[in-house]
Amino acid sequence: MNFFRRILLVMLLALNVPMAHAALTIEITEGIESAVPVAVVPFASQSAPVNISAVVNADLERSGYFKMMAEQSMPGRPSTAAAVNFKDWQALGQNYMVIGQVVDAGGGQYSVQFQLLDVYKGGQLLGYKMTSSTADLRRTAHHISDLIFEKLTGKKGVFSGRIAYITTNNQGSKQQSQQLQVADADGFNPQPVASSVEPLMSPAWSPDGKKLAYVSFERKTAAIYVQTLATGERVRVAEFPGINGAPAWSPDGTRLALTLSKDGSPDIFVLNVSTRSLTKLTKSFAIDTEPSWSPDGSSIVFTSDRGGKPQIYMVSSQGGQEKRLTFSGGYNARASFSPDGRSLVMVHGNGNDYRIAVMDMGTRAINVLTSGPSDESPSFAPNGAMILYASKKGRTGFLSAVSLDGKMQQKLVFNSGEVREPSWAP
Repeated sequence: MNFFRRILLVMLLALNVPMAHAALTIEITEGIESAVPVAVVPFASQSAPVNISAVVNADLERSGYFKMMAEQSMPGRPSTAAAVNFKDWQALGQNYMVIGQVVDAGGGQYSVQFQLLDVYKGGQLLGYKMTSSTADLRRTAHHISDLIFEKLTGKKGVFSGRIAYITTNNQGSKQQSQQLQVADADGFNPQPVASSVEPLMSPAWSPDGKKLAYVSFERKTAAIYVQTLATGERVRVAEFPGINGAPAWSPDGTRLALTLSKDGSPDIFVLNVSTRSLTKLTKSFAIDTEPSWSPDGSSIVFTSDRGGKPQIYMVSSQGGQEKRLTFSGGYNARASFSPDGRSLVMVHGNGNDYRIAVMDMGTRAINVLTSGPSDESPSFAPNGAMILYASKKGRTGFLSAVSLDGKMQQKLVFNSGEVREPSWAP
């Protein structure tokens, strides 16, 4: 499919796949060979409505960094360090263990306490006591996972984060509803943000994680909206003639980079969200689209076919001379920076084979991470260690995640139907 047709289809068509409201489960398809043995002992609990230790166990297991001990193999169920016989756990090859307690504090509040123990040294590495409401128990469990992950790997955890994605729901009589949904990083608690019988696409998180910008065709033409998640309030910020697409927030949250074709061919513009003033960054007869900001806000990368085939270019966010970044492969598109600005993730293609790749900004070397052939829409996790992306097998679409070095793979499986255009919250 040529690039121009691909842009038109992205902008004008919704995926024609019926589905129900989907819950997400995560499968580890490839883990790190040196995964560290960890035991998360079931927490002592006074009938807490959420099994916190099970959530923590699942979080750590799906990271791919840890080999979790099965509960039936545990020699005991200690909930305090004093009750741990470290020799028993050493004999079973465990490096670390997590123990804890959940106590009903009354009034809908729970006291949650956990300890991360070094099995071979026989001491505590980490320990916290926190209070949580009933509604926040899962979030508390994810926070515990983040703390443990960072302590053991030196990398920030992303278990308490959120993801946005687009689904298509069958309404009967061939009518379908597009939905923009937000869920916890483990797929629980999916919440609809916007719904329309017309296409929805290109969700983009604000830097503070409080708003989403997205494209909607609900008025039969493309328009860009900004919606506040806590209140549901939304504002239509761009509805120019032609294409209004691919919104991307500036790091300070005051501007949106957009693709607009109001002057003819699609170009990159910057919109001041408060004043609605526009600055045109590119001016080309080619297709310029899919803008994304550098972490310091000084530059914008975008896709253009001005050289004959889609490649990645960069321009100052104030405007100026564009610079081509990619030369390897016949197709490079949908680029975005890692949080530290050292890498650029993109869709890298040759022929009809599309894979997720990262480019080192220092050396310009490209490393292909996935096997394709229909991988798209990559999005960095806030810690820069994982990349979320959409993939397809036949007519079935799903989400996947891959580590920055390609050694760890996850497949995010919905119980039914298809999802697309994932975006990881900051």
